[in-house]
Amino acid sequence: MTQTVPAAPPPSPTRPERRLVLGVQHAIAMFGATVLVPILVGLSPSVALFGAGLATLIFHLLTGGRVPIFLGSSFAFIAPTALVVKEMGPGAAAGGLIAAGAMYLLFSGLVKLFGTDRLLRVFPPVVTGPVIIVIGLGLSSVAVNEAKTNWWLALVTLAAAVVASVYGRGLFRMIPILIGVVVGYLVALATGQIGSEALNAIGAAPLLGLPDFHAPALDWRAVAIIAPVAVVTFIEHVGDVIVNGRVVGQNFLQNPGLSRTLFADGIANMSSAALGGPAATTYAENTGVLALTRVYDPAILRIGAVFAILFGCSPKLAAVLKSLPQGVLGGVSILLFGMIASVGIRTLAEARIDFAHSRNLIVVSLILVLGLGGAAFPIAVGGTTLTLSGMALAAVVGIVANLLLPAQRAEVDGVPTEAERVIH
Repeated sequence: MTQTVPAAPPPSPTRPERRLVLGVQHAIAMFGATVLVPILVGLSPSVALFGAGLATLIFHLLTGGRVPIFLGSSFAFIAPTALVVKEMGPGAAAGGLIAAGAMYLLFSGLVKLFGTDRLLRVFPPVVTGPVIIVIGLGLSSVAVNEAKTNWWLALVTLAAAVVASVYGRGLFRMIPILIGVVVGYLVALATGQIGSEALNAIGAAPLLGLPDFHAPALDWRAVAIIAPVAVVTFIEHVGDVIVNGRVVGQNFLQNPGLSRTLFADGIANMSSAALGGPAATTYAENTGVLALTRVYDPAILRIGAVFAILFGCSPKLAAVLKSLPQGVLGGVSILLFGMIASVGIRTLAEARIDFAHSRNLIVVSLILVLGLGGAAFPIAVGGTTLTLSGMALAAVVGIVANLLLPAQRAEVDGVPTEAERVIH
């Protein structure tokens, strides 16, 4: 399956200061969600930042540096990880997350054995397009919930990012997210939106300091609770790699190959967990930055990963970023998540999906409604109940519907059927 290459992107910036600024932008884009997960489950945000940066560098190393993907804290593991941390401790949670990473290695071997082409046949554009839309719009509630804490601040941030993207020149056009965050933060400072407690925390935090790492522990109960979630995140991985490839205009499922990206994701996940951090996963936020800036150089993501590690090793920098108001994060998230959904719409348009056929309407409708409507299906696996929802549910529903519903003949003579238009 080939992927249509979009208009040629601007040349990757070669000046070191520009690359550094673009890297900082990626680090900031992943920051909010990456630190939120450990806060929710009872782990260290600093370890999460360090682990995310390390996981990203390992992923790039193992995939030959071809895929411009950033790895951050996974939301899919929140419920089981929080349960294990509460009942068995953070060490047991780390052991369970390492086992989940090992599941990725198993999936990688299966893909290597049976081939990627068989998988691609169940991911045609009529499935991947709406699934990408679900990825973007499924996160829209996160953006709105952040923005509604202070709508005017969110709108100021959003406006600054939009103006920089549309009217900016040179470097300013490449870093709209960073400009939006800086403008929003300065406005928040000037209007007293950042509390004295946050400012005191910034002043008191030391400039340098290692995160509070802790070793994993093997507890088979934790493994049984956490590891099966990898079945769900495997589907998310495929979807995220497809989205990233669509944005960049390359087929990463073929080169470096799905088996290789799965293997790299598994090792990266295990490395983050071994330090005591949450599970790492491919991040839609950074794919949104790629879509917005059209700067696809994977080296920029690696620079962002280094900054994430530095954030983890600098309590002062982490305190500054942690003080970002929710309104600022909401403003930039509205733009990022919307860009991802737009990529899904572009996927359907480029594939010339014929919505005059009821089959295509049904497949897309099922994916959108069940993926965005809050539907959740419990699945019992080895005494553990998993919940299939959101993007993972949308992908499963789309795959099954596409395989079961018969291909339809063209309703107008001379118009090729969908099967005849399949991109090989």
